[in-house]
Amino acid sequence: MTFLSNMTHAAEWGHWYTRDGKPCYEVPYADPSKGMRSATLKDAKRLGLVPGVTTIIQGAAKPGLERWKVTQGILSALTLPRLPDESLDAFADRAMLDSREQARKAAERGTAIHAAIQGHYEGVSPDEPLLAYVQATVKTVDEEFPPARKWQSEASFASPLGFGGKTDLCMNNEEYAVVLDFKTKEFADTDKKLAWDEQCIQLAAYREGLLMPSARCANVYVSVNNPGLVRVHEWPEVELQRGWKMFQALMDYFYARTGLARIA
Repeated sequence: MTFLSNMTHAAEWGHWYTRDGKPCYEVPYADPSKGMRSATLKDAKRLGLVPGVTTIIQGAAKPGLERWKVTQGILSALTLPRLPDESLDAFADRAMLDSREQARKAAERGTAIHAAIQGHYEGVSPDEPLLAYVQATVKTVDEEFPPARKWQSEASFASPLGFGGKTDLCMNNEEYAVVLDFKTKEFADTDKKLAWDEQCIQLAAYREGLLMPSARCANVYVSVNNPGLVRVHEWPEVELQRGWKMFQALMDYFYARTGLARIA
């Protein structure tokens, strides 16, 4: 039974897929008048869903993300004025809430840019404020991976190994196969460290799930704070093979921890 929501560009967590590869991010409430709600592990067990790649790799440490979160907390603590007679604990709680709000705003901005780029490949023109991001990304992708045929956008799958996913862009033809994943984040032209292990793990799993085990895989980084700045990191084959091994270990951990039955 397939439940599809209208969340075209869903959040990057809590992803589930039907056994035929369709996204199932939401399911109906028991009371249909309440609409839809996010799918849970309990729903996955009831409906025979498989976890998404991004759900499985939540079990791995993400040093880049954690560093960014700590930085946001420090910035909030340094810039927020302390209220009269406010205790240290109360100030710390307020600083934490402020850092979370900044993170939410950053995520919304990044999601809007990501959606505009994805929309371009689906034939949707971007809004003017997002045009520079889209044009720079498309130009960079075409230079790095000259399209021998049309890109396939948001190809979803469910692997018999027990995981599903939906990649941003992929291409498979006689010349070469490519799998791309967009990442929107704040960075400058001088920043050197953009690529992290979890991103390699994600792409390694995608190409296996898409039955493209020899595909070239790359992350396309789009700067949120510098419109027009785009970088591409293509993962070497040796790293992708390492990423696939790590993903299989994380998948074993996920199934052991959740008690979810593996699909056959």
